[in-house]
Amino acid sequence: SPAAPHPAFKPHPMQGWVPDFIPKITGDAVAAGAVGKLLTIPGPEALKMSRELATREGIFVGITSGATFAGALQVAREAEKGSTILCMLPDTGERYLSTPLFADVPADMTEEELAISRSTPSGQLPPKAA
Repeated sequence: SPAAPHPAFKPHPMQGWVPDFIPKITGDAVAAGAVGKLLTIPGPEALKMSRELATREGIFVGITSGATFAGALQVAREAEKGSTILCMLPDTGERYLSTPLFADVPADMTEEELAISRSTPSGQLPPKAA
């Protein structure tokens, strides 16, 4: 019920997700047998998967997509061999630049990153104003 918090509710970094109740559309899908089970993905796991998608696969996504991908990996580990798993990652990481997702990313480039940037003059940003 939307009036009472879900027993699993805890504060989390997934913006736009409301964990204190199961939405009616989701509840109806579960009741109809269209959804096998609901997964709870901890915030730190969502952040980790978002970062891994960016660093290992070059896919720049937000925190909710990291949570979705973490859930897909969990489903894949439990699925029958040869199963097909579909995972949609609809958000971009750009809106999360000021969130904990990028807390460990420095604001300025390293010397190595600057050298790489200088190797592509047409792709450089203008210098910082003094």
